[in-house]
Amino acid sequence: MVRRRSLPSRPALTADEREQVLRAGREAGLAAVGSCSARPWTGPRAVLERRRDAGMAAGMAFTYKNPARSTDPSRILRSAASIVVGVHGYSQTVVAPDGVDRPTARIARYATADHYGRLAAGLEAMAGELRSLGHRAVVMADDNSLVDREAAWRAGVGWYGKNSLLLLPGRGSWFVLGSVITDAVITHVPSPEPDGCGTCTRCLDGCPTGAIVAPGVVDARRCLAWLLQAPGEFPPAYRTALGDRIYGCDDCQEVCPPNRTVELRSRRGDPWPVEADPGPTIDALELLALDDAALLERCSRWYLPDRDPAVVRRNLLIVLGNSGRGDHADVVAAVSAYALGPDPLLAEHARWALDRLGISSVSAAAPVSGDAGVDRR
Repeated sequence: MVRRRSLPSRPALTADEREQVLRAGREAGLAAVGSCSARPWTGPRAVLERRRDAGMAAGMAFTYKNPARSTDPSRILRSAASIVVGVHGYSQTVVAPDGVDRPTARIARYATADHYGRLAAGLEAMAGELRSLGHRAVVMADDNSLVDREAAWRAGVGWYGKNSLLLLPGRGSWFVLGSVITDAVITHVPSPEPDGCGTCTRCLDGCPTGAIVAPGVVDARRCLAWLLQAPGEFPPAYRTALGDRIYGCDDCQEVCPPNRTVELRSRRGDPWPVEADPGPTIDALELLALDDAALLERCSRWYLPDRDPAVVRRNLLIVLGNSGRGDHADVVAAVSAYALGPDPLLAEHARWALDRLGISSVSAAAPVSGDAGVDRR
């Protein structure tokens, strides 16, 4: 058994100092802040290991990669005593494009702008206050080293929804969250946020693939958000359910009553921050026509395995197949080009798309643009 080296005790932050730290985050634009102890989380570690061993991670690493690390803040900062949590909201009202005669593809709301960058700025503001008080502080945002939802729950920021996401009272789950690991001792013990879901099961019922297999349990093998990021073949059983999505899936959030309330309030000018992001749709044919460099630049904030643009093209081909636009010459030409192209992965998805569009055979096709015809075997 490895014994932890005892660390010299330090005076705890006063109530005023704690408020000074949290206020810095609020003034930097964070929608909610809190703090909790940095003791290891044995329960969440066991849950992650159990689900991973059952195959529910489906190759997704992130916090599943090393549960012993992602549930122990001292792996990040050996002298960790407390965690300060921050939340950045990104709620927005989705507006469908007007007068567009070309298929559009949908992206998840969190990916429409650099929300994690804005979150990190707020976390850094709190970390700066901690350092000014003589403490060490490490900022963690969008990082697999920590189960950030658990930290936020323990900080009393919100409750775990049945879709496994954290929900904030009166604000729903349209946010990204992160943490500051610090050696500052914060003795304030937050009260857990009461469950706000009650008997509601809309997220379970509304998941297009049934990926929420039990309240709070998501099977990544069925989750469209993960399958869109995973390399290789997109499972045929879920291609039709994919609809027009090319990155992320918000369905379990869109049907959630607290989130719908936030959107209605936003339309009435509620002060809860609503980012002025572009609508989360994109011209599918325009994106498919880009060469590798331009496509990767366009999707620079997206997670793509090995930064492989073929993952985005694969998703776009499925979207075009689901578009119902077998009567659109540009759609048929673009998909046909990939069906006859040298990349076996994209050719298979293109053939599926043509069949879905009701195109029984392809005898000729325009050349594929840019780097898209490169054989990636």
